[in-house]
Amino acid sequence: MTSPESTSIQMFRIIDANLNRLGEGLRILEDLVRLVLNDDSLTRELKTMRHALLETDFPFQLQLLKARDSEGDVGVNMEAGDKERKPYTLAIANSRRAQESLRVLEEMSKVPDTRLSLDSDRFKHARFRLYSIERELVSRLTRREKAEKVAGLYVIIDTQFLKGRNLMEIARQIIGNGASVIQLRDKMMSKRELLPMAQQLRDLCSENGIMFIVNDHLDLAIAVDADGLHLGQEDLPTEIARKLMPLDKIIGRSTHSVEEAAAAQAEGADYVVIGSMFPTHS
Repeated sequence: MTSPESTSIQMFRIIDANLNRLGEGLRILEDLVRLVLNDDSLTRELKTMRHALLETDFPFQLQLLKARDSEGDVGVNMEAGDKERKPYTLAIANSRRAQESLRVLEEMSKVPDTRLSLDSDRFKHARFRLYSIERELVSRLTRREKAEKVAGLYVIIDTQFLKGRNLMEIARQIIGNGASVIQLRDKMMSKRELLPMAQQLRDLCSENGIMFIVNDHLDLAIAVDADGLHLGQEDLPTEIARKLMPLDKIIGRSTHSVEEAAAAQAEGADYVVIGSMFPTHS
């Protein structure tokens, strides 16, 4: 039969392990926000959260240390399968890690031996706040990675300039000559006509690891699961488009001056296009 003292030690081991796991998860999120996104406000919030949640009185800390048995922990050699590590996957993994620890601590806070030292409501409120932070953080990190791919040769296929040539054949030639981004632009056709063309182009780009952007038409970009949407100065404001677009999609904006470029950046555009620099017939 397990003695009451043994049960108490087991409870303290659970709390100690989850406080450690919580601190580690929050610290990784904090560093991602600070060193990758350079977001001062969210960095401060995560730092404050981490310190507040890990703060316990000294006698309770001694109880946790006394109960700790790292060498005897049967889970010490358990490891998850190898996965690709990118900023957004780290954000997801460590958000879930912290959320799960908060849930355990919330329940442990209701145990009689720990009730006076732990605040159940504090862990609950932090857990729900972390759900929102995870959403924002993963969204921004995913878009950041996609925005970094907007480099090299960015080709705009305007259907008006195809002059009867096959869209997919032109796209294959463009990809074969080193394009990293293709934008589909059309000012004449109906969306019903444009939809199958956009779907085919999206599939071709996906097969070749090429970014696919739709010009102007937010609904079309969503319908074909394009990587992003490109807007002109007279189109939807970036903040409105952002609310409607899926979290991981990027938004570009055409600009014609330093002032317009700065405004686009302030509104949250992931990239801007500057032009035209000089007149051409195209």
